[in-house]
Amino acid sequence: MVSDAGQPSQAPARGASLGLPSSGPGSLAPFTRRVGGYLVDAVASALIAWAFTAPAGPGNWSLLVFGVLTVVTLVLFGQTPGQRVLGMRLAHPTPGARLAPWRAVARTALLMLLVPALLVDADGRGLHDRLTGTAVVLD
Repeated sequence: MVSDAGQPSQAPARGASLGLPSSGPGSLAPFTRRVGGYLVDAVASALIAWAFTAPAGPGNWSLLVFGVLTVVTLVLFGQTPGQRVLGMRLAHPTPGARLAPWRAVARTALLMLLVPALLVDADGRGLHDRLTGTAVVLD
């Protein structure tokens, strides 16, 4: 990295502490893309819940659908529909391994609280990812 003054930056590249590349596939997904994936999943969950509650609004049923949709797709495919649409996946602490259900449940429960997702470390990973040993990376 080079600073504006033309001097090399002393800051480590994002994801370097996790052994991830600084850019391209496998690098940490930017915050804005992760928010976009979350919004795609939230809207899809609301629409699914609304299909069962119409003509009334889905209310808190959409939160239940969001939780189930997120856990099931993370365990089975390693990515949520929103992550898939935006070219991301969940990196597991053990490369090539399937995400353990307990990690998917814990991560999703924290994500549903929203605040842990907004508390990020120097790499930009949310608290929910740090606590479960995962990271959202570019696919």
